[in-house]
Amino acid sequence: MKTKIYLYRKRLNMTQEELAGIVGVTRQTILALEQGRYNPSLELAFRITRALKAKRIEEVFILTS
Repeated sequence: MKTKIYLYRKRLNMTQEELAGIVGVTRQTILALEQGRYNPSLELAFRITRALKAKRIEEVFILTS
């Protein structure tokens, strides 16, 4: 799964550590998500979307085949 977490984080001037703290995961989890090495649960994807002030989950997470 591809994500735009990095882009949204940078727009908000937010570090990986800050985002991780807000959504309740480790910085390593955010890094793995940004690199496409980890697929989040639906709940985590929604928490990240809200934390990044995106309107829809599809704006942040892109399904790939």
